[in-house]
Amino acid sequence: MDKGTVVALFFVFVAVVVLFKTAVIVPQQNGFVIERLGKYSKTLNAGFHILIPFLERIAYKHTLKEQAIDIDEQICITNDNVQVGVDGVLYMQVLDPARASYGIGNYMFAISQLAQTTLRSEIGKIDLDRTFEERGTINQNVVSELDKASEPWGVKVMRYEIKNINPPHDVLNAMEKQMRAEREKRAVILTSEGERDAKINEAEGDKQRLIKESEAVKMQQINEAQGEAQAILAVATATSEGLKKVASAVIERGGPEAMQLRIAEQYIGEFGKLAKAGNTFVIPANLADLTSMMALATDIVKRKPAE
Repeated sequence: MDKGTVVALFFVFVAVVVLFKTAVIVPQQNGFVIERLGKYSKTLNAGFHILIPFLERIAYKHTLKEQAIDIDEQICITNDNVQVGVDGVLYMQVLDPARASYGIGNYMFAISQLAQTTLRSEIGKIDLDRTFEERGTINQNVVSELDKASEPWGVKVMRYEIKNINPPHDVLNAMEKQMRAEREKRAVILTSEGERDAKINEAEGDKQRLIKESEAVKMQQINEAQGEAQAILAVATATSEGLKKVASAVIERGGPEAMQLRIAEQYIGEFGKLAKAGNTFVIPANLADLTSMMALATDIVKRKPAE
């Protein structure tokens, strides 16, 4: 191989090396920070780019995707001096690769440490019983504080979620006993309220039954009284009508004789009943009383029209 061929191959090799070092392909959702002679020059987004050989280089590579960071469990002290173990997960995204490169040495480590300290501060503000209820509020407060601190770093904290809150075993046992007592208390209260409502319903039923029975008796008595009154009225009316008809018949022709005959028949009939009632009876001293009684009745009938 002659000298000219070797030189040509050398230049081809150098050209290939320079091409590989200057041609840059940035993947989607990535940002490459370029330095020129050790100083920040520009940020390359997704696509094909050519760098100036030996002057420019890729200093930092950042993914622009949302990232999830596990926050290790740490011991936090609540407002009522109870130690609890709390861990979580943090979601963040790089918005400015240049500030993420030069604003802080390791933004992921810094944010995770800041998340732990902020979480301890938030847990210390509330009691143990409220830590389980206030998860949403704690998460929002942590995100708000982290977002303020990470803004100069070109990083956006999207959200923070508490995964587990682990109180000590003795506290768990005490909480379990408390919850069991609360459940038993609610059961006793519900049972007593049910019995009370049942007794009230029974008393109300008895009251309504007695009222209905008294109303029925009242209506029965009213109906019976009205029936008796109507019966008495009917008897009196019938008697009155009968007497009127008798009086009318007496004043007519042959009426007095008929009346005397009727009285005589009744007198003899009643006298006969006395004879049947016993072996001994008293005979009136004046048997002519029958004649005088009939004469008196006839005289009354005769005087009635004149009056």
